[in-house]
Amino acid sequence: MQSSAFDEIRHRITQVLDGSDEGDADAWTALDEDIRGALRYGGLPPAHTWFPGDGRHRRPGIQELAVALCGPDGRIREAALAYATDAPALLPLVAIRCADWAEPVRERARAVLEAKPTGLPGLPGPSPETLRTVASVILRVAGRRYGGAAAEMLGRLLREGPEAGVTALLASRDRRVRRLAHRNAVDRGLLSPARLAATATTDSDVVVRDMCANAVLAAVGTGDGAADGTPLTRLLAARQGRIRAAGVTGLRKADRAEEAEPFLYDRSALVRACARWVLRQAGTEPLPLYRAACAAGDGMPHRAPLGLAECGDRTTDAPVLWSLTGDKRPPVRAAAVAGLRVLDAVRPGRIAPLLGDSSPCVVRETRKALQPWADHFFPVGDVPRRAAVTPSPQLGEGAATPLPEAGGAPHRDTAATPAPGPRAWIRRTLGFRRVLNRPR
Repeated sequence: MQSSAFDEIRHRITQVLDGSDEGDADAWTALDEDIRGALRYGGLPPAHTWFPGDGRHRRPGIQELAVALCGPDGRIREAALAYATDAPALLPLVAIRCADWAEPVRERARAVLEAKPTGLPGLPGPSPETLRTVASVILRVAGRRYGGAAAEMLGRLLREGPEAGVTALLASRDRRVRRLAHRNAVDRGLLSPARLAATATTDSDVVVRDMCANAVLAAVGTGDGAADGTPLTRLLAARQGRIRAAGVTGLRKADRAEEAEPFLYDRSALVRACARWVLRQAGTEPLPLYRAACAAGDGMPHRAPLGLAECGDRTTDAPVLWSLTGDKRPPVRAAAVAGLRVLDAVRPGRIAPLLGDSSPCVVRETRKALQPWADHFFPVGDVPRRAAVTPSPQLGEGAATPLPEAGGAPHRDTAATPAPGPRAWIRRTLGFRRVLNRPR
């Protein structure tokens, strides 16, 4: 090889080999494209001195082999694959060659991956360590025209291969690999309910969390380790609302429906809905529980007003929520305002003073409740507006028009409408008002 021409390529190969991990598939695909581009357009020789037929038959070095595996000549790529079996560090490049546009290269690359480079007993395929290295690359090139065969081979190894091959991928940094590994691990029953619950509460991927949480629910009551309730209890203590909701749903199957009552006041609407469903399935109506909680005074859970609104009646329960807007606890006031919005019982003139509440959460919920009236009854800056409108001179800079006391659809106050500007006058003059105002 000409050292002056391949210095940059050698540096790139060394970087990828030294800093490679199982989740960096893009680094390998970029290396493949860069090497091929340098060989094709960089004026380098079309073949290498070790290429079979030169009479020397020496083994190539790791960098020479990487260059040959990515070269533009299909004959060189195919010949290089004969040496790749004993070079596990370059198996990610072999995985890329499984999606090669040349059929002989594809077939030989797949045969290399299906071989036993480290001598796994029993079943063919790469070792767990090698599988962890190339799995992300296989899934990265699976979307290419010929990349499906390698992905099918990986799925077959995970379904039928040794358990070590599946467990090696569970902690992969590539979320696609981690999803595939957990799916196969759940299907094969390789993970205990305790480990599934731990993954459901700690994994960073929502798909993996949901998959493991559902597996815990399926294990509840089957006598395979979830009967003691510890995995289910761990789901109930999760930070994510979806996982807590799964745990609450599992309480019915575990004959622990009475434990769902505290979750009627959870911060997540999904968890509250699941708790109401579990209690109803057990014959307990949640509405009386909400009404009793809202009448408990200082012992009332903070989100009881919002839960009451989600299953209550406007005529009966709206007065209770209005009274709770004056509670001394800010979370209760905020929940009461949110409950009025859920019940569609907001009266703008009565709730507007809460815009000056000392608690940001109360002000935030009040803004949400008053949003339908923001463009009609409040001056600029009082409520978030879709389009700021300058107050009319008759009202003054900080004045606001009177607020209606009854709820329902607001009406536009024509006195507060600003005078049309020059652009509106031109549109009206030319008769294009309706055309120019149509939705875009």
